[in-house]
Amino acid sequence: MSALEPLPVTTSPAKERVAYLDNARYWVMLLVVIGHSLTQFTDMDSARGVYVWIYSFHMPFFILISGYTARRYMGDARQVRRIVSTLVVPYLLVETTMQLITRHYIGEPDPLMILSPQWLAWFMAALFVWRLTTPIWRALKYPITTSIVISLLVGLIEVPNVLALPKILGFLPFYVVGLHMSRERFERLTTPRIRAASVVVLGSALLICYVYSKNWTTDWLLWKQRYDENPLKATAIEGITQRAELLVIGFLLTFAALSLVPRRRSWTTAFGGRTFYCYLIHGYIILYLQYQFEVFDRIDKFGVGAVIGCTLVAVVVSNLLMTKPIATVFRPIFEPKLTWLFRRTEDPRSPKQPGDPSVMTSNAKPTNR
Repeated sequence: MSALEPLPVTTSPAKERVAYLDNARYWVMLLVVIGHSLTQFTDMDSARGVYVWIYSFHMPFFILISGYTARRYMGDARQVRRIVSTLVVPYLLVETTMQLITRHYIGEPDPLMILSPQWLAWFMAALFVWRLTTPIWRALKYPITTSIVISLLVGLIEVPNVLALPKILGFLPFYVVGLHMSRERFERLTTPRIRAASVVVLGSALLICYVYSKNWTTDWLLWKQRYDENPLKATAIEGITQRAELLVIGFLLTFAALSLVPRRRSWTTAFGGRTFYCYLIHGYIILYLQYQFEVFDRIDKFGVGAVIGCTLVAVVVSNLLMTKPIATVFRPIFEPKLTWLFRRTEDPRSPKQPGDPSVMTSNAKPTNR
């Protein structure tokens, strides 16, 4: 990976969305919802294999894309405002309500642990921390190597689950590599030869997961426990080796999946631009079905039929949650404007006035980005 390009002095509002990235978000969101739905059936070989396959790369995939889209973060007023409205506020809302729901049904957690995410909201906490530390990764001489070392060593020590720090540090290499990606590198992944190899890689990985995941501890895929902690029970060398293998597998399957993502605009592009709402809302649906109706426990007796049916329902629900009406209804809730909270900032697209003290005295022309 080459060095990152210098950051601009000021940032400008986001340009038109890239179809390739939104298509990628759509397909990985399907995997996220399917994976969360199959969590209840991991005692069955058919579901366990698919679950392990999905969890081997679906979050690395999402995180790498997130790193790429955050590569120009420099902490100006517009970016900070965006972080608060799309990460901090949704995190507090989702984590509080989900903990209240689980406490209502099972009595836990008591008291509430808002800064210790229990499920979905961990990813928003992670994006918040990663985004704020982006300038650090841009300044380091060997950022990718440093992130890998941190990921391997964090499992040796006790790290509190404040803002999901164990997972944030464990998944860190995927975010840092994402910072170093470019559109040209993504395009190289989509050549016919690489796509053909990717089909073989992903298919082989699925077969291997189905055959060999029966006696494997799936908690490794959660990236949040110490190596010597139950149920991992690994020595330092075993833990580092296992984490290293997961990093290699995560990168390999992520790049393989990225190579198969269509580059052209289609109906999945529009849906992929609304994955944020699907990610947040589907968790409430799963919790309600499980706690209120015990749906997953009731259909468990149907074996493979339950797994297939649950997968199909997850796909349908995912698509419904990525429709425009859902975004229209939930945008004010999950992405509030918060104009009352922030100072009014000048639109970077508007021209400077002659008397503005911030006007550059240089005759150099602005650089197009």
